[in-house]
Amino acid sequence: MTAPHTSVFTPMAAELPPNLTTDTVRSLNADLADDHVATLTGKDEAELAAIAAEARSHGIPLSIVVVPGNPGHDSSLRDLATEVGKTQHGTVVVFSDDWIGTYSDTISRVRLEWAEDAAKYRQGDSGEAASIFAARLESPESVSWTAMTCALLAGTLAAIAGLYWLKARRPQADGHVSADRVLPEDESPDVRAV
Repeated sequence: MTAPHTSVFTPMAAELPPNLTTDTVRSLNADLADDHVATLTGKDEAELAAIAAEARSHGIPLSIVVVPGNPGHDSSLRDLATEVGKTQHGTVVVFSDDWIGTYSDTISRVRLEWAEDAAKYRQGDSGEAASIFAARLESPESVSWTAMTCALLAGTLAAIAGLYWLKARRPQADGHVSADRVLPEDESPDVRAV
């Protein structure tokens, strides 16, 4: 039995984590206005506010949201971060007990995912997770992808030029007379060696 193709390739609808409504998102946005930290868990915001302030001092406009438990899908946290990011701008990170969702209008998705990977699975210690996440964002990129792309492109062009040069210098195949070859007087250019 085959699966219908329409159901296999249909994208999932974006949804907020369970028990969060648009009113909750509005209250999160209002809570983020003072210190760029909002928690629904009742945890102390002081440590997270210090992490957000330090990231902002390094040029990363970071806002931190902490929600209780883990939603059914970790993509719900990204959806919440995107929803909050519509009004906050900059970089929004949403922590649950073990997962992280992010949104940024200034940092690439690859860099966000790299920072997320190190900060996941901290068993609800959002302070440690936020600290690791911010440290990864603040660290310089280890590889300049622009420089690597330029080097690969230059290497490819050099290889093509080298192959063209070799082809131009290659002796002609048997049966063809080179233009600079001197023929004996009794041999015509049409005579082929057998």
